[in-house]
Amino acid sequence: MTGERDGGRIVVVGASLAGLRAAEALREEGFTGSLTLVGEEPHLPYDRPPLSKQVLLGHARARDVGLPARRDIDARWKLGVRAVGVDPAGKQVLLDDGERLPFDRLLIATGTRARPWPVPAEAALDGVLTLRTREDAELLAERLDAGPRRVLVIGAGFTGSEIASACRERGIEVTVAERGPAPLVGALGGTLGAFAATMQRAHGVDLRCGVTVTALKGRNGRFTGAGFSDGGRIDADVAVVALGAVRNTEWLAGSGLAAGPRGLACDAGCRAFDMYGIVTDDVFVAGDVARFPHPLFEYQMLSLEHWGNAVAQAEVAAHNMISPGPLRRPHLTVPAFWSAQFGLNIKSVGVPTFSDQVVIAQGSLREGRLIAVYGYRGRITAAVSVNRAKWLEHYQRLIETAAPFPPGPGAADLPEAAVPVTSDVPDPRHLSHGPTVALTGHLPDRRLTLVRPGD
Repeated sequence: MTGERDGGRIVVVGASLAGLRAAEALREEGFTGSLTLVGEEPHLPYDRPPLSKQVLLGHARARDVGLPARRDIDARWKLGVRAVGVDPAGKQVLLDDGERLPFDRLLIATGTRARPWPVPAEAALDGVLTLRTREDAELLAERLDAGPRRVLVIGAGFTGSEIASACRERGIEVTVAERGPAPLVGALGGTLGAFAATMQRAHGVDLRCGVTVTALKGRNGRFTGAGFSDGGRIDADVAVVALGAVRNTEWLAGSGLAAGPRGLACDAGCRAFDMYGIVTDDVFVAGDVARFPHPLFEYQMLSLEHWGNAVAQAEVAAHNMISPGPLRRPHLTVPAFWSAQFGLNIKSVGVPTFSDQVVIAQGSLREGRLIAVYGYRGRITAAVSVNRAKWLEHYQRLIETAAPFPPGPGAADLPEAAVPVTSDVPDPRHLSHGPTVALTGHLPDRRLTLVRPGD
């Protein structure tokens, strides 16, 4: 019978972190049936966080950041092959090499890709790069090894900031263009964004906020510089486009699943929704491509690009794929992530963007060692540490228990005069689509075919 641990066919589309950990969990929990992993890249699964850190600094080679296998998964690997569709009625995955893979259970873990520069002719210039894959990191590291006069980084999120940090550590001049008011503001809000801006400039970054890059310039097919919306321009040898990620859902068009630009929607048990908002029982989703509800954050449909979330969600999905209903469990892990840049170790628990206020609960912005605690409607929803991670476990417990905000005594050096301020992040009400599309991701301008009893 489908779903039993001792039989059936499971196909995992996406052979990166979530796909590998799900496959390992399936075998760990006793699944003995057929297991196939499909991956668009030709490599076995590898670790992505080192690509923007150790690899760019020359401390590791991109080819050496493979993910260690926890156990033998006895699987068929289809690498260098792209999934191009799902036939839900026939229960088959369609591949670009013409093969059709039958399944009893399907796990979609196709993750994200780097958002490209929107002007194809400019994006094709030699020296215009993105950073997402092993090949991307190898190429960028080679360009940094060559000693460019200047690097332009477009976007000051975590990836862009880590790239800028690597450039400065190598002694390379770098300009960062950020359309927002400060680096990291979209993820951490205004208080820590202003702190990040100060740190970047203190390390010699030519940081330009509130501007956009209007054009990438080239000569004889090579990138030579850029123009800005404020009329400025620079000369540079390398441009790294760090404008965020695109979720890999286009291949699911026509599948009837609730897939769109914000990901593939699923329930708390990682079961995918179809476009009508009906939960499926044979298609699951995990990792960066997933949109899922979380009770600690008012069941907003969250899409997270975090290493820990991919692992935790993959393990829940694997368990539920081979477990009967009463034994299934929800994905309730508190999100967490980390970043290393400009000598800072930044770690986070919870969802900082799900907040309306923030307070510096320990340390200070001045000393550069602190913990910022975020609250929403009077309860704690996140905490971010800067070079002070040992206290995060304490704040994670406060998040899990919906403790009141601002936090009370308990931290050794809680400033008596600490006053919460507006967190200056995107309004939590706008984190998901509006009510008509919050569940399925189906856009109102696409006509639905209504199915009525008896049709």
